[in-house]
Amino acid sequence: MVKSVSVVALALLFGASISPSQAAPPPMSLPPQPAVRPAGMPTDAMMLSPCVATMGEHWAALKNLPMGPIYGVWRGRPVFTEIMVTLDQLKAGFSYANIRALPGYTIDHVDVAFEPNGHEGLPVPHYDVHAYYVSPKIQAAICPDGIPDPAMKPMNPPSL
Repeated sequence: MVKSVSVVALALLFGASISPSQAAPPPMSLPPQPAVRPAGMPTDAMMLSPCVATMGEHWAALKNLPMGPIYGVWRGRPVFTEIMVTLDQLKAGFSYANIRALPGYTIDHVDVAFEPNGHEGLPVPHYDVHAYYVSPKIQAAICPDGIPDPAMKPMNPPSL
């Protein structure tokens, strides 16, 4: 059950399109929306997924999928802003000057994760860029029983 929910949630989260010029709101069934919106959340953003471990619920304006910005929310408070950047975009000279915290929040740290094979919904090589508003210690505690974060891979010790 968790695996099927995970696949559906990730498909909803990242949409079906891989190019910003082709990006159209994916057909989706949104989860029930909370009665109270997180403070500072853009008015056109919708909750796209249930809680993902170390990340939270995912919110975005459907028109911005799959590239973002996407926002993480935990316990009713925003915890990150995310964009995804394909290798093709980087080769073409990608620039994004608008990664910032939502109003009333500040960025604590930025995580950049390379997805060499892509992932559900964006199956091309790309980078996930998360600008977190919470400390790494708090981030690690987000949704401990939530959907596993596909970017969290086991660490291999360096070979000597």
